[in-house]
Amino acid sequence: MQTSKPTPLPRVAIRPVISNISPASSAAEEFQNQTLRPILKMQNELIITLYRHFLIKRKVKFEGMSVEQRKDWIEKSVRKDNRLRGILLGMIIGQFTEEELAIFIGQEGEFRRRIFDLIVQRLQSQMEALL
Repeated sequence: MQTSKPTPLPRVAIRPVISNISPASSAAEEFQNQTLRPILKMQNELIITLYRHFLIKRKVKFEGMSVEQRKDWIEKSVRKDNRLRGILLGMIIGQFTEEELAIFIGQEGEFRRRIFDLIVQRLQSQMEALL
């Protein structure tokens, strides 16, 4: 008797649905809302865990900082630490379909900026999870 392997779900099917998104005014905003935001939501726990590990590895005394210092630290580290940026970007790009990758490549600079803006916002809004 031959057993068949279960068919894996397409990448898009496993992404969470985000319902409270306002209509997009540009193609870049539509890609952000339809692709980037669901991927970031899906990868949230991994992003938090990775950033927590980054803080430990860098010996950052995050719990001793004020809220504003924490926000600044998150902003600066995500914007300036190339190793961290590469890992975070890989976590997001790795979830793209081939079509999404083609769109990303077409406007890579814009979409990289949007990805890092969204990651910074996400980490800053969940600072308690980083302690």
